[in-house]
Amino acid sequence: MNNLHSTVQLNHGNKPFPWLGLGVWRVEEGETVIQSVEEAIVQGYRHIDTAAIYQNEEGVGEGIRRGLARTGLTRDDLFITSKLWNDDSRAGREVEAYEESLQRLGLEKLDLYLIHWPVEGKYLDSWKALEGLYQAGRVGAIGVSNFHVHHLEKLLAAATVKPAIDQLERHPRLVQAELKSFLDQHGILPVAWSPLAQGKILDEPVLQAIAERHSKTTAQVVLRWQLQTGWATIPKSIRPARIQSNADLYDFTLTDEEIGTINSLDQHQRVGPDPDSFNF
Repeated sequence: MNNLHSTVQLNHGNKPFPWLGLGVWRVEEGETVIQSVEEAIVQGYRHIDTAAIYQNEEGVGEGIRRGLARTGLTRDDLFITSKLWNDDSRAGREVEAYEESLQRLGLEKLDLYLIHWPVEGKYLDSWKALEGLYQAGRVGAIGVSNFHVHHLEKLLAAATVKPAIDQLERHPRLVQAELKSFLDQHGILPVAWSPLAQGKILDEPVLQAIAERHSKTTAQVVLRWQLQTGWATIPKSIRPARIQSNADLYDFTLTDEEIGTINSLDQHQRVGPDPDSFNF
């Protein structure tokens, strides 16, 4: 991964997946998210990650259109992801929810559609619905989010199409080594959400020391750590300078010792819900 346009091939689908993208969780609908998405595209981002529950898909769609207009890029140059919300994880509703996301985004097709959370008793049927979308050519690839090993084992035993990715909370306080090993064994790409632990790790002295050695910010060090340890990631920002800074990751390399030091910060500590105890 030498630059912002670096990609990885997924286990299905024809479109390569960008290692770095823009996340828009909790980004307000309207001009805030429009400008964030537009700015990211102008600055070179090629992956935009949203979800039905974020309630900002319309703004994301407008930001995409503005970004394409400013750059001269085409829709095919971008990789767009959205997610099936829990309430829509029921018979026949999954396909309708997908079509509604397309309508809000103003797109004909998504490059990736995910099951947002593993709703017990429902996610296997929802996966079958997503497989139908993929096999019909309606979506470029399908995957999951917030699935632990036991969810994945159950899903893989029943699946015809293997999930392309598993999107998970991951940062230096929650390294997810066991889950990463399982995903690697099955050819499923891990993607980190809340890669900076919502800013809660940026004052960590160990990270600050590494950042100082490389003349980088602690955020840049953590994002570089994500990439070097085989995780794609989708940091969020609404500020142009921060969007740019989060992508300035390709002129330095962390040593194995530095990566080990960052890994040692793991406390199995979450900033978001635990999929095994989340109130669906």
